[in-house]
Amino acid sequence: MRSFHFPIHSSCFNLRPLASLLVVIACFSVASAQSVVNRSAPANILDWETLRPEGEVFSVLMPKGSTFESSKEPYHKMELNTRMYISSRPTGPVFAVVSLSGIKSNPALYTEMQRINSYVDAFKILFAPKVRKDAVAKLTLVGEKTLQGNPGREYRLTIGDLAGTAHVFATKKRFYSIVYLNTKKDEAIQEQFLSSFVLPEKVEVPPERAVSEAARPNASAAEAQPAKPGANDDADTRKDEPSGAAMTAEPRVRAPISGGVLNGKAISLPAPEYPVMARQAKASGAVTVQVTVDENGAVISAHAVSGHPLLQAAAVVAARQARFSPTLLMGEPVKVTGIIVYNFGEPLN
Repeated sequence: MRSFHFPIHSSCFNLRPLASLLVVIACFSVASAQSVVNRSAPANILDWETLRPEGEVFSVLMPKGSTFESSKEPYHKMELNTRMYISSRPTGPVFAVVSLSGIKSNPALYTEMQRINSYVDAFKILFAPKVRKDAVAKLTLVGEKTLQGNPGREYRLTIGDLAGTAHVFATKKRFYSIVYLNTKKDEAIQEQFLSSFVLPEKVEVPPERAVSEAARPNASAAEAQPAKPGANDDADTRKDEPSGAAMTAEPRVRAPISGGVLNGKAISLPAPEYPVMARQAKASGAVTVQVTVDENGAVISAHAVSGHPLLQAAAVVAARQARFSPTLLMGEPVKVTGIIVYNFGEPLN
């Protein structure tokens, strides 16, 4: 049988289309891999800065690019000085600190909680339009709070499609509301923001001095009359309070004593959990949390004062679970303020 041989020349095949196809496949594989990497990266890492406004006594961690506005607003025949510090995005969370003044502290005429009630009512009216036009704020009381001896409360707050938490505190001269709102839950970011708010320690005024100051003949009308909550105030803000006269008869409350670094004094000091976002960002280092410990040794307030922002919320949660032996002063248990330091090592993976 005769066999036939056909010579094959390279010119018979054009290899360029095959090479082009291989390049396209390779590029598609790289793009797909990159897409997977991007989806796994943390999306909620914010660029924070410490805000210490001039003329205010507070400091707070706020996302960079926050705005500020001030105005004078009428409220129950008074005029309130308002300052609002807000960071918000159309589809993202709202961070805000609302500062109000104009209702003087006057325990001889009305209690501190009655003063806070009035401020809360004013806050509801003034703040809602700043984040959602024509929306009405709804507040639900969670419980009482204190921050460095300054009385306050915690509320659940909803404004339109936004929901979150508001912490309110009253100093001698001003009222502050720290607000976090979002269309979805993000407890880590909320805790990180709310716990970063810092006020100076309250200085107690003896009742006799408060009475004498209230009796001055040149006291203004705003000082002489307590501000009454408006008709739209929530029922949970209209609690029965002791009269001003009864308040002046109470003994002076002893201010907390300073305890310095409290790590070695704890009888129980749970370790903080390492947040997933912090692990992905390879965050590490020391976080300092300032705490107030009550007469029974329980932590009643905690807020981070330094450390990586992604680690602060976890440190605050751990600090609130710490327990201490009661501290005695002249045989009586007293509150103690101090700091707890948590060291977060660099994540292994």
